[in-house]
Amino acid sequence: MTTDRTPPRRRGYAKPVVVPDRLDLLSGPVSGVVTLPGHLKRSGNPRYDLDQPGRIVDMYRSVINEAAAPTDLTAYLDRATLVELWADMWLPLAVREQWEDRFPELAARRSHSAA
Repeated sequence: MTTDRTPPRRRGYAKPVVVPDRLDLLSGPVSGVVTLPGHLKRSGNPRYDLDQPGRIVDMYRSVINEAAAPTDLTAYLDRATLVELWADMWLPLAVREQWEDRFPELAARRSHSAA
């Protein structure tokens, strides 16, 4: 049983998946250098220069996979950037499914890019 505080778990996926209530709440940085807190970056360099090619997608993937609360998402993700990157971002299937179940526009974006 899940509560409002405990995100649901998908069968075969060990961690709770955190999804925001609304995409328009995502207003994180889109340029500059960002240093993620330890709970969002468990290994490797926590610093991301978002102006360097590929670094923003790396940071988004880390934040989406490691978020402990919706505030992690709103602090580090930007709605327009997320939508733009979504189709090409590698994510575990359970994570992708929960985000796309909540936000059909993301699923449509992925379907559109495959066509």
